Amino acid sequence: MVDLRAYVFLDSLQPQFASFLATVAQGFLPRVGQASLFVEISPGIEINRVTDLALKSTRVTPGMQIVERLYGMLEIHSDSQADIRAAGRAILEGLEITEESRMAPRVLSNTVVRHLDDHQTMLINRMRHGNLILAGQTLFVLECEPAAYAALAANEAEKAADINILEVRTFGSFGRVYLGGEERDIAVAQPAAVKAIEALGGRVITKK
Repeated sequence: MVDLRAYVFLDSLQPQFASFLATVAQGFLPRVGQASLFVEISPGIEINRVTDLALKSTRVTPGMQIVERLYGMLEIHSDSQADIRAAGRAILEGLEITEESRMAPRVLSNTVVRHLDDHQTMLINRMRHGNLILAGQTLFVLECEPAAYAALAANEAEKAADINILEVRTFGSFGRVYLGGEERDIAVAQPAAVKAIEALGGRVITKK
């Protein structure tokens, strides 16, 4: 049986996030303004069936297919929101599950570091796939579970404020978002990212 960990629809990929995906995706690259769907499941190997269901149902393009032992993640995109929603329905119906069966996301870490020292910016810039962060700027780091919801946090933060996307990790045990910019812009982006995640429903998993 497939466990639906994350199911998140993005209505319009923002310029930086779309460009960021193009640096890390090994599939077909998305364009600015396209709609996108991130689906995360367990066990990971079943993501191959998820991709098959999506691609045979309507005209969508796969950007990322990640297959791990525990978790699998698929990202698809299209110029048509209707096609993305139709592909999502095909996935859910094929797996005999509903969107409401997804895990409710949890924000595990929500940290702002102000006026970064240039030595710390060097460390961050070595690991990022997106824009640079500069000395004196402010860093925002968000960690969430399941991982795919990091995509929503990053995209909504970019809608809300003039920030730089440094890194977004949308697969694995936990998702992470690294944003940089001026303190006033991070002050707007932080609540936008957190609110977007906390607004999503789903089944609540109690951690022991």
